[in-house]
Amino acid sequence: MAACMSDRLQHKRRTSGKRRRNDTEPWMRLAHWLGVTGLGMLVACAGCARPPDEQAIRDAITRGAQALQQRDAGVLADLVTDDFIGNDELDKAAFGRYLRAHLLAANSIGVELGAVTVEVRGDRASASFEAHITDSSGRWIADRATTLQVQTGWRRSGRQWLCNHANWSSDGR
Repeated sequence: MAACMSDRLQHKRRTSGKRRRNDTEPWMRLAHWLGVTGLGMLVACAGCARPPDEQAIRDAITRGAQALQQRDAGVLADLVTDDFIGNDELDKAAFGRYLRAHLLAANSIGVELGAVTVEVRGDRASASFEAHITDSSGRWIADRATTLQVQTGWRRSGRQWLCNHANWSSDGR
């Protein structure tokens, strides 16, 4: 009898303070795991969500204006497609040279964008806006300030929008 009591006491000491498992615990763990995983996936998806197409195009136009002010022709070139066409049949390479030449000549450039109007049609879009541009050197813009009327066409390329054509004029044409 003493041996039996001793075995019970030893067993009790080994198991005291430990959580007892019951039949619902595996289901509770699965539900908890699914809840945490589902929440994690929801947060991850929210972080990866693309902005609406119209906003993505507006953001690209804003990045272009900021790049112009910072005299960074590379960022502007990254916003246009390889088959880009601009004023007077200006292709992407010629557009890059045009920008670099003017950016080298200017002391500082200021850009203020007016309201941007965007119309999306599937994987294509158009955007128009006014851009008030100032050039402190007077070399790029003879009167040191001008307002351009800009008409652009955009195409979805993977997860981003790129400009595939643009026309700009200072007289609204």
